Amino acid sequence: MLLLVAVCMAANSFAADYVDDINRSTEKRPEGRRVIYEMNVGMFTQAGTFAAAQAQLDELKTLGVDIVWLMPIYPRGGGINSPYAATNFQKTNPKYGSIADLKAFVDRAHELQMEVWLDWVPNHTATDAEWVTSHPEYYATSGGKMIHPNNYGDVWQLDYSNPDLVNAMNDCLKFWIDQADIDGYRCDYISSPCIPASYWENTIPMIKSYKAGKTISFLGEADIASDATRLKNVGFDYDYAWQFQSSLANYGSAGNNSARLKAFANTLLTSSATIGFGRMLYVTNHDQNFNESKKTLTQKYGDNRYPLTVFAYTVYGMPLVYNGQETGGNQALDYFNDTKIDWHAKDDKMRNTLRTLFALKHDVPALSDAKNAADNPEVTFLTVTGHTGVLAYTRKSGDSEVLVLLNMATTPAQVTLSGLNTGDWSLWLNSEHIAEGTSRKQVSLSIDTSFSLEAKGYRVYVRGTYPEQDAVTGIRRVVSAAAENDRWYDLSGRNIQTPTQPGIYIHNGKKRVIN
Repeated sequence: MLLLVAVCMAANSFAADYVDDINRSTEKRPEGRRVIYEMNVGMFTQAGTFAAAQAQLDELKTLGVDIVWLMPIYPRGGGINSPYAATNFQKTNPKYGSIADLKAFVDRAHELQMEVWLDWVPNHTATDAEWVTSHPEYYATSGGKMIHPNNYGDVWQLDYSNPDLVNAMNDCLKFWIDQADIDGYRCDYISSPCIPASYWENTIPMIKSYKAGKTISFLGEADIASDATRLKNVGFDYDYAWQFQSSLANYGSAGNNSARLKAFANTLLTSSATIGFGRMLYVTNHDQNFNESKKTLTQKYGDNRYPLTVFAYTVYGMPLVYNGQETGGNQALDYFNDTKIDWHAKDDKMRNTLRTLFALKHDVPALSDAKNAADNPEVTFLTVTGHTGVLAYTRKSGDSEVLVLLNMATTPAQVTLSGLNTGDWSLWLNSEHIAEGTSRKQVSLSIDTSFSLEAKGYRVYVRGTYPEQDAVTGIRRVVSAAAENDRWYDLSGRNIQTPTQPGIYIHNGKKRVIN
């Protein structure tokens, strides 16, 4: 009895944090295994500073974040305080702190094996930007007057036919690499007709090669695969899967039929079949949260917000999280006035769902993403009988495979799936228990298997054998102490053969170091 208790206590110490162990890895994630987080520095903490945000980077690491995209950090002008109306591209917003403070933020992120990408606004500046008086020739004009792009009254359009403007903008991109060691740029409004494709063709490779040994990534704010197709071959590493998110938004809170979701996914996969860049998938960001009638996740998706989050983050691409989404995303955050996120708000179901999805993204090859379509895991939709509200699909890469089930209906569903790979599977994400904590349970599936899902329920299985964990107690189920003592696990919780290489492993319910 004493031996069994000791084993269970040790198992509790290990099993309760297996998601954290994966997310907090001290190794930097490669492309294809990363999660990006959109942060507005001013709203992220009560202080609204780089220093205060820096103190919270450990929390983002635990959530599973690999890249922090900072919304514009420049001084604001134009009269309505938009972060996208910069007065100087080589200064920081004084409310956020100094360039040295930003550099300290980046340094801490790098210590945690995270990257920092800045929001770059190439199309325009604030109407009271320093260049308006010092370099009026940098701006497009009509009839001798500067132009408001899209009738945005707080900004002036830049003129990319002027090579001096092009050089000045490129100098600003280099500036932040030199001064703050940033790792990439999220580029705003790249679909602007006033920015020629040739600009990106020349600038992206130049910036990527600017500093030896430094990798710089470029994310473009456009659905390049479907809409801004003139930019398909200019060098962006990622685009927005904008059309897919719009489909989810139209599905909204009333959707309950799985056939529409399958159609959305097939459109996404078809549009991505001939591209050479990655795709960023999301359910919300600053535009959807505030600009679109200030719709929060609940207002936009209702109870569908949970299964649609699982859908978006498992079907394809690199997941994006908007700051505050982990609390349930139920604030309309005014990014003009840096509304403070209410971190007292809690949604354990959403947060634990995100933590688990990101651990899977990090650790399971079948949920990786790639720039070339042929290198992406294969998505297969399974035959479901018994309920039209249930969608089921697998993603497979080599011998790695995941199974995702989503019940979009407002009633429970009993369904049978056909075409499954038989054998051992591990249930990593179960909507019935995820609010209580992360869990894993071993199951054996046959080629035709029946499943029960609650209304708006979801399950994510990983093929293979893993130690079990109960969501309530956090104690791994132990058939017998002797049987458990014979097993070795890696830090992801996978059952492995007796290790022969140096490293940290789990054996006999305890962490073991092999030198």
